[in-house]
Amino acid sequence: MANATPLSWLALGDSYTIGEGVADEGRWPHQLAAKLHGEGIAIAEPRTIATTGWTTDELYSALDMAEPLGQWDFVSLLIGVNNQYRGRSLVDYRGEFRTLLDRAIGYARGRRNRVLVLSIPDWGVTPFAAAQYAQQRGRDSDQIAAELDAYNAAAAELCIVHGVAFVDVTAISRTHGAQTAMLADDGLHPSAAMYALWAEAALPVARGLLDAPAP
Repeated sequence: MANATPLSWLALGDSYTIGEGVADEGRWPHQLAAKLHGEGIAIAEPRTIATTGWTTDELYSALDMAEPLGQWDFVSLLIGVNNQYRGRSLVDYRGEFRTLLDRAIGYARGRRNRVLVLSIPDWGVTPFAAAQYAQQRGRDSDQIAAELDAYNAAAAELCIVHGVAFVDVTAISRTHGAQTAMLADDGLHPSAAMYALWAEAALPVARGLLDAPAP
């Protein structure tokens, strides 16, 4: 596929997709695109629709504002941490995530095997959480982890139902999320080094999706 017309990619999400605090090339979608190029898969740099702080409903509204978005060869979705951060209900997240997943499939020309979802990382292990948020709001890392596990379980279940690939990066965030080198300067968002680990985890799944014939 090295000489083929590059595949188009629409990357949807929040701070974890826009790469708060890192250069464009350090974002996980850009790093994954570079890795796919290295394996002979021609894919364009992602068009990113993501903003730090967005919840599921805010991403949906932003997509409305950006229409018409057209059709894409590959669509990624990572959303939900701000729902949890703001204390929104799991029921609301499940319903709103389902609508976003349906929309992502639509952008991918209805091809479920061209949509990739990443799990929500665990920000509760970061210095930001330890020093500020958890103490101020009376929540600890265990509670944050439990809430995120519930969100991710709901997203993973919906991906199974919809036939969409789901990649777990939460375990990576828990293993490395307290390490200075894995964090941006704010002590909360991932650094390019952390995003590299996410891209590496997503690579075999993305490669399989893009190598597979369209249904």
